[in-house]
Amino acid sequence: MSAATAHRRRSLLEWLREFRQPKVAVMLALGFASGLPFLLTANTLGYWLRDEGTTLAAIGFISWVGFAYAFKVYWSPLVDRLDLPLLGRLGRRRGWMLLCQILVVVGLVGMAAVGTGGGLAAIGAFALLTAFASATQDIAIDAWRIESASDADEVGLMTSAAQVGYRIALLITDALIIAAAARVGWPLSYVAMSVLMLLCMAATLFAAEPARADAVLLRKAPLWNLRGLIDAVIGPFVDFFAKHKVAGLVMLLMVALYRLPDFVMGPMYNPYYHDLGLSKDMVAWVRGSYGLVATFGGIAAAGLSAVRFGMLPTLVAGLVLEGFGTAAFALLSVHAGTAVFAAVMSLDAFAQSFAGVALVTYMSSLTSLGYTATQYAMLSSTYALLGKFLKGFSGITVEALTPTYGLLGAYATAFVATGLSAIPPLLLLLLLWRMQRARR
Repeated sequence: MSAATAHRRRSLLEWLREFRQPKVAVMLALGFASGLPFLLTANTLGYWLRDEGTTLAAIGFISWVGFAYAFKVYWSPLVDRLDLPLLGRLGRRRGWMLLCQILVVVGLVGMAAVGTGGGLAAIGAFALLTAFASATQDIAIDAWRIESASDADEVGLMTSAAQVGYRIALLITDALIIAAAARVGWPLSYVAMSVLMLLCMAATLFAAEPARADAVLLRKAPLWNLRGLIDAVIGPFVDFFAKHKVAGLVMLLMVALYRLPDFVMGPMYNPYYHDLGLSKDMVAWVRGSYGLVATFGGIAAAGLSAVRFGMLPTLVAGLVLEGFGTAAFALLSVHAGTAVFAAVMSLDAFAQSFAGVALVTYMSSLTSLGYTATQYAMLSSTYALLGKFLKGFSGITVEALTPTYGLLGAYATAFVATGLSAIPPLLLLLLLWRMQRARR
């Protein structure tokens, strides 16, 4: 019986039962650990800085600490092939996870300790440490997720679990922390987030070190051997393009542009809410209620779409949703009432979670055993690089548009323009779809 046939005959009940596996529960917790630091060095940090009177331009530029996520491919071969001293006794993947989680805690506590009173350079340095540790943790977690799955179906299952955990973490660091900051201040709120990261270490300790890639890695020369070093650094890229050929270039370009609607205006979301006059409690409540339901809806819809219609149609749907979800924020410049804000937030949450599951599942399917961490880091760095660069200019763009359109009009114009950035990757997806059909 083929894998495809087995997949078609699997009942919904059997599929749901697979979520009861211990490794799926661990994946849920590790997905949470992956998502927890992300906004704390990005959008949420921007809210904190805006609260303290920091300029939009400075908020945009400090968001460049997120380049750690875009550049992680350069140190991913070390994570892929090197065991850590002492912590390596836990296994390669778990050792790196635990080290990174410790560093994230140090970074978050450091940000809380220096605060904005210590200057942007000081808080920015700790934010960079947090982002670097978080990006490195992602390399190890993504490799663990793919290698722990026994087949392609389990890759999808583990990806869905990871995305649920990741999105829960984003809601906490994008909603709950705002409500907490209104009551106890930003520094104590960041300390609370560091405590949550400490709890995530339990998932790392309970995780089973994956063995699926061991047989492949044992056949490779060690990293300190010249042949092994070359294979670790160059091999993943040679393998990727040997497998996908010319289509590999189109894939990388599409991946590079896919999340632009989400990324480009990222640092401006929370300052936008601040300048609209929305209260922290209202933002937190809408994100934690409507946003939560929409997030889970988007994750489920993406999973069902991938099974029913395939990856490329699901990716297309994700892009269309992203574009409309981002552009819809312009409506708040006209009317920022609770109903409109909830509708816009729900659409955006659904779109981001749908597109996130679609892209992560697609990228996971493109990796090879033996190069898992490096190839996935290459793909995730590709989708992060351009967006991380452009979002640094989001603040000065809004400020430059303000004399012409007014502050809220400038925000609206920028959101609509960012939504239109979904068109180029959409055209590339259609090209990939055509190339795929031509090979059949």
